[in-house]
Amino acid sequence: MKARKNIFYAQSGGVTAVINSSACGVIETARASRARIGKVYAGHNGIIGALTENLIDTSFETNKSIAALRHTPAGAFGSCRYKLKSLEKHEAEYRRLIEVFRAHNIGYFFYNGGGDSADTCLKVSRLSKTMGYPIQAIHIPKTIDNDLPYTDNCPGFGSVAKYVAISTREASFDVASMAKTSTKIFILEVMGRHAGWIAAAGGMATINNDIPVIILFPEVKFDRNKFMHIVDKNIRRYGYCSIVVSEGVRSSDGRFLSDHGITDAFGHAQLGGVAPVIASMIKSDLNLKYHWAVADYLQRSARHIASKTDETQAYALGKAAVKLALEGKNSVMPAICRTSNRPYRWKISEVSLDKVANKEKLMPRGFISRDGFGITNRCREYLEPLIRGENYPPYRNGLPQYKFLTNTLVPKKLKHSFTIR
Repeated sequence: MKARKNIFYAQSGGVTAVINSSACGVIETARASRARIGKVYAGHNGIIGALTENLIDTSFETNKSIAALRHTPAGAFGSCRYKLKSLEKHEAEYRRLIEVFRAHNIGYFFYNGGGDSADTCLKVSRLSKTMGYPIQAIHIPKTIDNDLPYTDNCPGFGSVAKYVAISTREASFDVASMAKTSTKIFILEVMGRHAGWIAAAGGMATINNDIPVIILFPEVKFDRNKFMHIVDKNIRRYGYCSIVVSEGVRSSDGRFLSDHGITDAFGHAQLGGVAPVIASMIKSDLNLKYHWAVADYLQRSARHIASKTDETQAYALGKAAVKLALEGKNSVMPAICRTSNRPYRWKISEVSLDKVANKEKLMPRGFISRDGFGITNRCREYLEPLIRGENYPPYRNGLPQYKFLTNTLVPKKLKHSFTIR
């Protein structure tokens, strides 16, 4: 009888409030398919776990522990920001992956991440064929930036959007209370290097224009004079103003306002700190009292306020990935396909990885208001279902109960080690 192939699953890049739901979907579906699938191994700290042969045997975890992943934020097995280099110049890394997969009878590779992860999946699939050990590589979409093409939205984004919308709304009520005698401006900095999806969620904070919110998108070149004009206009009308600014906002010459000259492992500019830049401009030009905050990790780890839609879709995509593998599919990604807005309906489709790898989906111009500082009704209609529904974790003594796994490592089989550079 032919031995059942094992699964290798790994989490990549910045984690989210619901990435573990995708992991749960993978593991629970694999356990229900034991007749055709062996064990599920997870990479300890993402793809680095495969390169260093640090594989976590999830069979040591109880069904109850795996189920608890659906309400636990961040990466249960550890993630990483490690970009595999080009296949042509750094083939050794990819060959190492195949060696590890061969040694542990791994026939399925599930990589849970963004565009760079899709590229890794694609390259592993191609090289494995030439090495005579074919791997079915399935990419599971995940990114709070919501910038993957060919999927209506990305798991992780809906919960961040909900967090940003609620935080902006609540902070605006706070500022409104103090505007007569104190702070008149609140600035919230959110993530989003090139795409303004997260910043756009700040527009959901206002209902029938009951509070003034200005949004600064990466897709719209920052014009200081126009910006100050609309800030002043809102102050005159409402007495206060909230501003949601994406970390990727650029000046007219194309430079990031918050670029510190540092890059991460993927070669991306290390951004952050645009809120105080905007605040200092407002102080200089309008002499208004302000407060600013950076959502940073808080926006992507806020499982206590996650979107039910988001969590449901994250799990469904993990489940779909296993089913695609069992159907013999390779080099594909399960994607969310919206079929209706009213009522909101969606289904799972599939897309070839060569269409997804290293591609970015920016905000459509039709989603941004004519003046460039807000969202349109089309954008609101798109966002509203994604932040819908509450999916609270269990609480005890006032705190959410999250799950840490045992993460038992599999004994190594290869004699030689691999050094991460």
